[in-house]
Amino acid sequence: MGVATATVRAVNGLTARWAGASEDGTVFSAAGVWPLLAHLADGAEGAARAELAEALGLPAGRAAAAARELLAAMGAVRGLDAALGLWTERTLELRQEWKAGLPADAHGVLTGDSVADHRALDAWTAKRTGGLIDRMPVTLTEDTQMVLASALTMRTRWLNPFHEMELETAYEPWATKPRLGLGRSSTVLDRVGVAATPAGHVTQLKVLGSNALDVHLLLGEEGVRPGHVLGAGVDILAGRCAVVPGPRLPYGNVGPGLRVQKVRCTRPEPPSLHVKTVAYDVNASHDLLKLHQLFGLTAAQDTSRGHFPGISDFPLAIGSAQQNTTARFDALGFEAAAVSAYGAVGAGIPDLRYVTTRISAAFDRPFGFLALHRHTRLVLAAGWVTDPLPAPEYDWDDDWDDDR
Repeated sequence: MGVATATVRAVNGLTARWAGASEDGTVFSAAGVWPLLAHLADGAEGAARAELAEALGLPAGRAAAAARELLAAMGAVRGLDAALGLWTERTLELRQEWKAGLPADAHGVLTGDSVADHRALDAWTAKRTGGLIDRMPVTLTEDTQMVLASALTMRTRWLNPFHEMELETAYEPWATKPRLGLGRSSTVLDRVGVAATPAGHVTQLKVLGSNALDVHLLLGEEGVRPGHVLGAGVDILAGRCAVVPGPRLPYGNVGPGLRVQKVRCTRPEPPSLHVKTVAYDVNASHDLLKLHQLFGLTAAQDTSRGHFPGISDFPLAIGSAQQNTTARFDALGFEAAAVSAYGAVGAGIPDLRYVTTRISAAFDRPFGFLALHRHTRLVLAAGWVTDPLPAPEYDWDDDWDDDR
């Protein structure tokens, strides 16, 4: 993915700040919001422009070009689809310079019929997310002059799939009913590690996808806020917190949910990593204006004047800003989608003679995840798991596949 390091840093910075303001059981995509903020900043002036630039983490004058590069780079990755759409009232005249910075096929028309317009916006949403999201998160009113939206979809298959099982956990909220657990064994120990972060120790597990799209699972110490754990995950990606990988871990309980031990076995065996986690399906809707300071949208909401003369001579202000997001993690892979939209208004006893090392990683209580592009470390979606999928009602095969 050919995207500048500064842009990755800026998007991931917004991810970390958003995580700090997030609650339990959520999923969100700063990578879906960031290009929209960038194009808005390109056409803004005054306080709105300054606030948007601060939220972006890049100067407003560089933002639109960075957004175009980011969208093009994401669209070129197998398993990743990114799109931008613009719809305007027929009478709204856009500045050619700003419009030229958008994809050639991005511009549609708002008819003024809210039912028909929403139907068209929803159809675009469903098409661009492959049906993962079916409704555009925007509020249309008689004053709506423009809708600027993005769609981001990620799909990957695990290099080594998991084995489904019924989850065994001491975490009571999850133990009250059968949950769909996932397990696998591997001899690749460096997929797991522990980092000392400002939020305490965090266990990181890398689940690799077949197309360089990965998911990192993050388990913090008990009682640590979700936003702090997810923020620590972003710090780990940026190299601000060093990770001690599996092969270098000492024996004992070395991190949250992580244990390294010597075990006896009947034959010579290489060291192994045994992972236990859960399948999940998380959905969330976000009103970005409730976090207007985070997204640089405070001044831009003021409808007493226009804030985007670089977009149109017609005075425009932000009337709504929302995101719908979904993420699913199962035995075979991961998929996530985000649609963001801004509306402008106006183990007998065997002979155990051999010894080996076994690492056990258990994500069996609430944890965070970052879905990202492996090579650039751009975070595409982030979330916190509080309600795993229920276990189906059938007999389980307790034998795990050995994913070597």
